[in-house]
Amino acid sequence: MQAFIENLPKAELHLHIEGSLEPSLMFKIARRNNINIPYKSVEEVEKAYQFNCLQDFLDIYYQSAHVLVTQQDFYELTYHYLQNCAIQNVRHAEIMFDPQTHTNRGVSFETVITGISKACKDAQEKLNISTILIMSFLRHLSEEEAFKTLNDSLPYKAKITAVGLDSSEIGNPPSKFKNVYAACVEEGYIPMAHAGEEGSSEYVWEAIDVLGIKRIDHGNNALQDKNLIKEIINRDLALTVCPLSNIALNVVDDLKNHPLKKMMELGLKVTINSDDPAYFGGNINKNYIEIQKALQLTKEDIYQLAKNSFQYSLLDNAKKQYFLNELEKYYTQTKEKQLEF
Repeated sequence: MQAFIENLPKAELHLHIEGSLEPSLMFKIARRNNINIPYKSVEEVEKAYQFNCLQDFLDIYYQSAHVLVTQQDFYELTYHYLQNCAIQNVRHAEIMFDPQTHTNRGVSFETVITGISKACKDAQEKLNISTILIMSFLRHLSEEEAFKTLNDSLPYKAKITAVGLDSSEIGNPPSKFKNVYAACVEEGYIPMAHAGEEGSSEYVWEAIDVLGIKRIDHGNNALQDKNLIKEIINRDLALTVCPLSNIALNVVDDLKNHPLKKMMELGLKVTINSDDPAYFGGNINKNYIEIQKALQLTKEDIYQLAKNSFQYSLLDNAKKQYFLNELEKYYTQTKEKQLEF
């Protein structure tokens, strides 16, 4: 099963590029930029990655991001992640980035987007990996500040496909960003948002009704409301689920109790993703492998999850079909080999 997963063509739809900053790369960039960090070794950093909740993680996440200053920093961060994608047979990645994490400390929007987008362009040419960028607003900041970020993004609209909403969920409901999301849609951005990770099912309702999102990031707590489940299915909205992230942040106490299988059985369209792999101890393949073991998922289940990742991506229909054909060919060949034995 592990080999099947590792060779499986797949897409990653829920990935924060700042959350892919591995300790070794963080040290390298910090040295280059003469930035002091409160850790003496990679091992010390890894020990710090023990979280009790989302806020514990965010505190370290924002602190570590401070080493990112130049276009080269953002390029190396992004290209390193995409190299890992190539190793894992991730054929398409939808990358979230948090401009406010950087602009609030004096790094220009241009620096961030230029470094990230150049890495994506090079990865397409050298690694044959497709990418889409999602600009995420930090929900613990004000809507006014989100509007500033929206305005900063407009000269670079051609590089950005969608907008997202992340950071501290509790106390920062989706409705807080109603106006800026309406403005984003007018500018042509596709609306997405984190909802129902730590927030209740009401946050998911707000995200789909008030913000009009086209995909739900996390969405675990949608299971609190049967009517919400029906509505998500009726609207054909996918959930970008992150199993190892859920364990690391105590959203779920044990992978054996993870709701992913139940979500699938209810008819929800689920995808598997790594969220912040440098912090949560697992890239996308490890997320697939660990959740498969915990829930005893079949090859057909895994195939369906990978299929969902392409079907509910933001790619155009022609590109979706290209990757779906690639996936179908792989799955069919795998089944045929099984019949030979």
